[in-house]
Amino acid sequence: MDTDADPVAPSDASSATSPPDNGQAPESTTPEPDRAGPAVVNTRRSGAEERASPPGDTLARLVRAVLPWPSRPHSPYEKLVRVHRSIHPKANLPLLHHAHHVAHKMHDGQVRRSGEPYISHPIAVARILAELGMDTTTLVAALLHDTVEDTTCTLEALRKDFGDSVAHLVDGVTKLDGVFFGASAEAETIRKLIIAAGEDVRVIVIKLADRLHNMRTLRFKSRPSQVRKAQATRDVLVPLADRLGIHVFKRELEDLVLATLDPEAYECIDRHVNAQPSRAGYLRTVMGELACELRAARVHATVTDRPRHYWSIYSDMQSSPSRQPHDMPRIVIRVAGDMTDCYAALGAVHGLYRPAPGRFKDFIATPKFNLYQSLHTTVIGPDNEPLEVLVRTEEMHHTAEYGVVAQYRGRDLSEPHEKAASSRTELDWLRRLLDWQRETSDSSEFLASLHSDLSSGQIQIFTSGGDQIMLPTGATPVDLAYAISTPTGDRLIGAYVNGRLATVTAMLDDGDVVEIISASGNDYPGPSREWLSAVRTPQAQRQINQWYDGRDADSGDGESGALTSKIQAGRLAVSMALRRRGRALAGDAPLINLARKLGYPDAEALFVAITETRLRAEEIAEQLIASVDRTAPDSADRA
Repeated sequence: MDTDADPVAPSDASSATSPPDNGQAPESTTPEPDRAGPAVVNTRRSGAEERASPPGDTLARLVRAVLPWPSRPHSPYEKLVRVHRSIHPKANLPLLHHAHHVAHKMHDGQVRRSGEPYISHPIAVARILAELGMDTTTLVAALLHDTVEDTTCTLEALRKDFGDSVAHLVDGVTKLDGVFFGASAEAETIRKLIIAAGEDVRVIVIKLADRLHNMRTLRFKSRPSQVRKAQATRDVLVPLADRLGIHVFKRELEDLVLATLDPEAYECIDRHVNAQPSRAGYLRTVMGELACELRAARVHATVTDRPRHYWSIYSDMQSSPSRQPHDMPRIVIRVAGDMTDCYAALGAVHGLYRPAPGRFKDFIATPKFNLYQSLHTTVIGPDNEPLEVLVRTEEMHHTAEYGVVAQYRGRDLSEPHEKAASSRTELDWLRRLLDWQRETSDSSEFLASLHSDLSSGQIQIFTSGGDQIMLPTGATPVDLAYAISTPTGDRLIGAYVNGRLATVTAMLDDGDVVEIISASGNDYPGPSREWLSAVRTPQAQRQINQWYDGRDADSGDGESGALTSKIQAGRLAVSMALRRRGRALAGDAPLINLARKLGYPDAEALFVAITETRLRAEEIAEQLIASVDRTAPDSADRA
């Protein structure tokens, strides 16, 4: 459970045999499907009718008597059931009703900060997942996701009642007790979430839905709590939604974060978006012209407007000299055929409007790490106004919206979960996180590695053997070598990038073809300490440090080696934070001055504090930039 709620201990929950009417949960903005019908209706029978009932009917009646059939046709829970049945007509509703009954019973007497009954939260989370198209097991776990953490219910009781899958999902999203884990509770909870997601990615999906509802109701928290929650959402959960390709979550979470952290910018963008009366007419003209051109090219397609969400506009504002919002018109063409029709549609677009040089990207031939596929082009539309056009198939559009969970929409729920689960090869980033947690015993180091990886963009690198490897933006041949294997990284002596010899610390670009040159035999120099200031992946950083830790231990300098590793890790974290801002340090003078200002004797002590998470590298980078920007432009230590 997120700390958005303040549950009160249940008042004799064990005595509750049937739930009262549900508390009202905030309504979702997603319209209910038209074909959603009423759920099963509870009926009462007379004694004579009961005595005349055959044994099978009596059993059904007893089951109905135990299950908490909703008493109000338009209650939040009933709306959840209707949405789920509209997408999954064969859903296991008795199991869902039973989960609702248990959740209502265990949370009886608890309330949220808003004053609503606490049960409104798990129902709202399950409703979000139902609209996403998730299966019944996921909805059951969503209804129960806070019972182990906030009530007397145990994980073993859930496993006995609902099976291993539900118990695993609930356990995966249950936070660890801060009393027992202390300062490492947050890091260990995230590690636990990642491990559980390695077995079943639905753990992260439930966590995202849980956070989305809490962000929707964040106004009931104090201002400091709102900021902390929004920052944590921005740093970890939004990137996780992006990695999973669940853009319906990512867009709303980003906008909610923006509204919380920078309400003035949010209002500015909102005024800009709503003050464009001519935009609708312009888009109708463009879509009409494109539809005619596609018909002439015999491409069956749907042309729709695709407005950008507020965070996307805000991100462009930050890099714009004017710092004013600008929303380029954007159109999506969804073709009814296969990918060859996408290229035919692209030809029709470029035949109608002149393409802007250097603004074409083919994510169909080379999908993104989160399975996203589309053709992106920018053209000069009517009135010489730039127009962004996305071209994709209907299936690609579905995946672009729902990512790895697209498989659950419309799936026959009688199929085993494993048949529908995403291929592990499609989630390289998750496998990488699992490798980190296995090799990293320190929870703070794991959390720092996670933040570093999630905060970076991704590029796709091709090896000389034709393999595709995803690396963070700004990665080097050193990162690639260690991504291939530890021995390959340790033996690295050179690299060819696109057929040309390059330094092993050179930054790679998206689409580069890299050939790693490795030393042969047992006599090789091993990694250089200087690589630590250039590598971008925690995996490469960790392996280089382990190489030197082993040699420090062999020389009897193990404690000194551990301190050296912390200093190197802290320096690397600051360097990476500066590089993400397009800056670098030419000398240590600004670091030393900042360290003394913060009460540390030298820069090394500052680096250790960063490694031990007493300071954040991102904040240090911002302070360094602010300090050197106040000095002369020709300063030798300019960041």
